[in-house]
Amino acid sequence: MILVVGCGGVGKTTTTAALGLAAARRGKRVLCLTIDPARRLSQSLGLEQMTTTAQQVDPALFARAGVAVAGSMTVMMLDTKTTFDALIESLAPTPEKRDSILNNVLYKYISTSLAGTQEYMAMEKLYAVKSDPAYDIILLDTPPTTNALDFLDAPERLIGALDSAATRWFVQAFQSSGKLSFNLLARSTAAILRGIGRLTGGGFLEQVASFITEINEIFGSWKDRAQQVAGALRGPDVAYVLVTTPDPLSVREVLYFADRLREQSMRRDAFVVNRVHPVYGEAPAVADVEALLAARGLALGPGAAERLCRVTEEETRLGRMDQLHLLALEGALEDETNGGSIAVRVPAFPFDIYDLQRLAGVSELLAPL
Repeated sequence: MILVVGCGGVGKTTTTAALGLAAARRGKRVLCLTIDPARRLSQSLGLEQMTTTAQQVDPALFARAGVAVAGSMTVMMLDTKTTFDALIESLAPTPEKRDSILNNVLYKYISTSLAGTQEYMAMEKLYAVKSDPAYDIILLDTPPTTNALDFLDAPERLIGALDSAATRWFVQAFQSSGKLSFNLLARSTAAILRGIGRLTGGGFLEQVASFITEINEIFGSWKDRAQQVAGALRGPDVAYVLVTTPDPLSVREVLYFADRLREQSMRRDAFVVNRVHPVYGEAPAVADVEALLAARGLALGPGAAERLCRVTEEETRLGRMDQLHLLALEGALEDETNGGSIAVRVPAFPFDIYDLQRLAGVSELLAPL
């Protein structure tokens, strides 16, 4: 398994697809999982849109693009609620308990909107498919979060929320009679819940108590599953590719993530730096550029040579800034103590990656054949 991580907007989804294509070109059967694929990525793979069911990219599309693919490439968009529903179905002891949880108002909120649910379900889906014999390599485009560490801690955080003092109050108040009663609770706890009831209505508290009590019945299995998911993230068959751009904030984020991986004795297998500007060196004189254009019969209009020189100087200025911003990342690579990481720089293209030929070009940069 390969997890592609980094903050939002650094090109994780394109990097995931390009790595998947590189593996497929080497004869591997690849599954790419993504949360929120860009429209142009779907187009580059010849798909109208990505769906929550597995879609194999038509081999004829690769052939028409002149891209030799010996294996196969399958893509799937992750759906948080569908994945959560499948988890409940697998853990519920009876069909009645399953339906009761799935139809609960609070569950419908948690399965779609609770902080951390998306990250946890991404890990759950990855765990569910990791042993599928249909695939040799599975890649996950991790969720676009403000903190790239969220998915690592998601199983523990979600279990912590369900195993809190507040949830135990509800179980105690509901479990004996099947109806919400504060008589068995300490006076202070009962006062808190009654206050919440006045604000939200008693019916809402009944739904909360019912949901928590039913979840409590499968909590042991759920906790075991979450621990298995968390353990899988730290297994020897998992690789991490950290994606950034030369932007200082992105570099800072990816270095923080790399430090957390090292703290947990997890590998930082590779760094991908997208949108790196070139450094051309000293620009030629305007007169020399004019003479070269004339010699090649290129009539670009008045002032073309001067504009070309300005563009070259601007690109070089941006390239030097990129080099400066990436010094911290180079220092982290030199200080690597757990087997070493590779680093690949992908240039700032003057175009979007919206077709298979261009995606194949990126894959060649990341993993040359």
